[in-house]
Amino acid sequence: MTSVSSAAWDLSHLHPSAQDAAHLPDEERLQHVRADRWIGYHCAADALARLETLLRWPRKQRMPNLLIVGPTNNGKSMIIEKFQRDHPRFAKDGAMTVPVLVMQTPSNPTLTRFYSAVLSALDTEVWPRAPAAELERRALADLEECSVGLLVLDELHNMLAGNTARRREFLNLLRHLGNALRIPLVGVGTHDAHLALRSDDQLENRFAPLVLPRWAPDEQARSLLASFAASFPLRRRSPITTPEMTRYLIERSEGTIGELATLLCQAATVAITTGEEAINATTLGQADYLGPTERRRAFTRALS
Repeated sequence: MTSVSSAAWDLSHLHPSAQDAAHLPDEERLQHVRADRWIGYHCAADALARLETLLRWPRKQRMPNLLIVGPTNNGKSMIIEKFQRDHPRFAKDGAMTVPVLVMQTPSNPTLTRFYSAVLSALDTEVWPRAPAAELERRALADLEECSVGLLVLDELHNMLAGNTARRREFLNLLRHLGNALRIPLVGVGTHDAHLALRSDDQLENRFAPLVLPRWAPDEQARSLLASFAASFPLRRRSPITTPEMTRYLIERSEGTIGELATLLCQAATVAITTGEEAINATTLGQADYLGPTERRRAFTRALS
């Protein structure tokens, strides 16, 4: 643990909130490192702007929709959570208003399970044995009553879990929702979600794709790393934005922001517990982290 008084450190390399946290005891700083954090970047800002435009879209017969597509662990859900936090539920005239409703696409998306998931996301009591038609009626009525302005279907690639008939049923459901509610729908998922929507010409035309690609070791990645470095309450400057270090970090995390955040968090933990106080070659080398490919190889070796 660090023994030097935090007052002796120059913390100008940190964001103001991280500067305050850098004065805390080590155990509290570790909690700050491990907490979720929002790091803005170009694609995220573009996605939030697109979502804001959709939320404010005037109702009409054919509403625009959006499909946010990207690899697993590349920040899709964090963008949606950020947008939902920016537009929280509120009570108005004795009723609950839900500007943005986020729900998980069921792993086996039957009509019954889908509408039950809608009601659950609205905190409405679900009748276990209610027929699909009754659940649909209640779900659509509650969506209207709560003035839902934007419906987000996370993990949309789950629609592929069913057989061909069930997938077709779910695609028809999406078309029906858009026509019945006249609010924008936002799908979030992997490339498989896009492939599923492409099987329906009408839905493919209605869902404009927004791709969150894997990161490359470029200027945008260096800017992202600088933001991460400034957010951790470490008392020395972390030299992670050089071209060489950027390439190393992007390759080791395999180009997804979730893996990158995990790697940097583990290195920051080492930096605090050892007194190194910076993310550098030493703390990265000691970080308890394996990338996705390394984890799969380790699992295979363990089974052999």
